[in-house]
Amino acid sequence: MVAFGKKLKELQIQEWKGYYIDYKLLKKKVKQYAQQNEVVVQDRDYVLCDFSRMLDEQIEKIVLFLLRRQGQLATRLSGLADHCDESLSHGPPHDSIVELREGYREVGRDLLRLLFFVEMNAIGLRKILKKFDKRFGYKFTNYYVKTRANHPYSQLRQVFKHVGISAVVGSISRNLADLKDDHRYYASIYDHPTLHISDPIIESIKAAESRLMNSTDFLQYLGKHAFIMQDELPLPSSEEKNVNEGYHFMSLVLNLVNTFLYMVNTYIIVPTADDYSLSLGAAATVCGVVIGSMAVAQVFSSVYFSAWSNKSYIKPLIFSSIVLLMGNTLYALAYDLDSIYVLLVGRVFCGLGSARAVNRRYISDCVPPKLRMKASAGFVSAGALGMACGPALACLFQRKFKIFKLTFNEDTLPGWFMAFAWFIYLLWLWLSFREPLLEKEEIIVQHIASDTIVETGVLEPLLLGSEKNQQDEDEQQECDELSKESREPVTSIMSAYRLLTPSVKVQLIIYFMLKYAMEILLAESSVITSYYFIWSTNKVAMFLACLGLTVLPVSIFVGSYISNVFEERQVLLASEIMVCLGIVLSFQVIIPYSAPQYILSAILTFVSAEVLEGVNLSLLSRVMSSRLSRGTYNGGLLSTEAGTLARVVADGTITVAGYWGMSKLLNITLLPSLVICISTIIATLSIYNSLY
Repeated sequence: MVAFGKKLKELQIQEWKGYYIDYKLLKKKVKQYAQQNEVVVQDRDYVLCDFSRMLDEQIEKIVLFLLRRQGQLATRLSGLADHCDESLSHGPPHDSIVELREGYREVGRDLLRLLFFVEMNAIGLRKILKKFDKRFGYKFTNYYVKTRANHPYSQLRQVFKHVGISAVVGSISRNLADLKDDHRYYASIYDHPTLHISDPIIESIKAAESRLMNSTDFLQYLGKHAFIMQDELPLPSSEEKNVNEGYHFMSLVLNLVNTFLYMVNTYIIVPTADDYSLSLGAAATVCGVVIGSMAVAQVFSSVYFSAWSNKSYIKPLIFSSIVLLMGNTLYALAYDLDSIYVLLVGRVFCGLGSARAVNRRYISDCVPPKLRMKASAGFVSAGALGMACGPALACLFQRKFKIFKLTFNEDTLPGWFMAFAWFIYLLWLWLSFREPLLEKEEIIVQHIASDTIVETGVLEPLLLGSEKNQQDEDEQQECDELSKESREPVTSIMSAYRLLTPSVKVQLIIYFMLKYAMEILLAESSVITSYYFIWSTNKVAMFLACLGLTVLPVSIFVGSYISNVFEERQVLLASEIMVCLGIVLSFQVIIPYSAPQYILSAILTFVSAEVLEGVNLSLLSRVMSSRLSRGTYNGGLLSTEAGTLARVVADGTITVAGYWGMSKLLNITLLPSLVICISTIIATLSIYNSLY
């Protein structure tokens, strides 16, 4: 991983290098504040004001250059427009049309360079703000954004909300559309909003503008749910080549199938878990322990699978399949053995086989950057489809028969079916999966080592003396810091925790909250609906399947519309409020408790939580330390652990609440959800301006 300071120097446009953010200077200043603070505690207001002044100067430099370049582009566009009117007034000669098109495309190419300039500076601003917060814990980002972003003379908004560039894009697009097929009068982008302009320059500009505006589409929004870190900047060609060599399409498909089957395995027992518990002599609310025992084991399996994936992918996947096959077999045999303990052991085995960390790491490490977002969206879609198919399959198992001494009924068939599915998957995996080249890691290590050697001066005789003399002591220290901090992934859970800023901690708590609320809703659905509405297993299964199927259409709506109209932090806060409203509406206040109230409140809670999950993980990936993007203790593992712990606590709450009786179960389990949700809303408001 190449540090941002070095990457900025490599990728900046040389003739504009004096107008980029001076990341090295700002980083040096943060370091000076830290060193001075170790000797004498600095006045907080002085540090904030002094660093704010430096940032203001840097942003002003960027914005004034941006405005000047926009003016130059506007002047060129105006000249092209005059030339266009003059040429076409005497008839549309082919040569003039071709010349005009090329002129607009040349302006487009220069605009593309300007967009890349702004993007690099926007990333630099976010990174230096995050670095300051991490060093001091002052919540500087919150202070700086709050005082600058909404001020009438704000220059910060010019970097992130630049309207002028959109006007230039519109001018280029309109004129290229007017010149399409040499017929100026043929179509207008204003009369035909859906008119597609098949020009590579326009497509590249739209992509660059989309990244800069934080706008998104369905695939991007859906992919964010996977919390697979995307590269902010292009990879060096050597590293990209290594990733391409490790990519195998069928291996990716097998990872996605593993994700799908595991989610089916998780939710296929939900409609029947209470009946199965009763048939084994336990209370119906023990279904919380039955469902949650899988999550308890997953807390531990996520760690060792994440560590195992550093060395291999196929071995942990084979181990996962074998353990899941055994776990489902034990789950099915518990009925004939008449043992609730065998049932629980079977579910624990299923949790120990959770290979989601391997699936996520494979996409992150072995799928080329150009395909990574689509693969991430596939990962999330496979999970969502599995979540819907699990309960739906339970509807098909309303049979009862015996083969030899083995009982097959609605309680045991889910276990037998999943055991057979994992056996088929194991054979497919053994025959078709291709282990990525192990040399990839060695090549990257060698690449990093060679960079370090060059930077630390071991190859000094091979360098030009004038270039070497320009490396002062501060730059040397910066290189040492990069090799120690930026390039090395964390090696323990405590090291990962120390990298969490207040905003990251709040967002992990939000993730805990939404997973807790969803698990309470899903895990107790069969118990609640049976008690209040006397629903059959089929009705419960169809209800849960319909909830799961809302994931994709909601993602299409949010990704294609909502996320392009509102800021992500606005959607985050609004989603939390909607989850809170859904929880409040779920309480039993009026007797009798009606099915429409339950269904509507459940849909509101579930859909809002799904929206919240996508936007929360998107913001989390932006503010989380880059050191958590790889290695065993990565950001994906932290979010998985937070969500899994939420499920464990929620399932435990259901079982404990059962001791107060079925009539009080609903309100008792909803109360912690409401308290946690309100707490996260308050916490979000406290760090709202840090999510910029």
